[in-house]
Amino acid sequence: MRAHRHHYSVYVVQLSDQVWNEARFRRANPDYVLGMPFVYVGMTGIDSNVRFDKHKAGIQSNRYVREFGMQLLPKLYDMYNPMPYDGARDMEVELAIGLREAGYGVWQA
Repeated sequence: MRAHRHHYSVYVVQLSDQVWNEARFRRANPDYVLGMPFVYVGMTGIDSNVRFDKHKAGIQSNRYVREFGMQLLPKLYDMYNPMPYDGARDMEVELAIGLREAGYGVWQA
């Protein structure tokens, strides 16, 4: 029997500054610190680069990533991956909270 391989990951996408013009995004980030990056935090069972490309192509995409996504920020998430599904689901929330507490503008779906 083959050992179950953990293949879920969290990922962080840098969003352009224009996302701050979105009222819904601003409301979700009342403690945003001026000058900090804007990011989207997600989780996936596929390669993060492929997931980012799908967002940009409009496939199961988040509107903020599709319209404002610039690049992945692996320094913010590589150390956590890969992990089991439940771990990735929990880490997506924890990572978003941690980045928000650090002053980032965060969208987490």
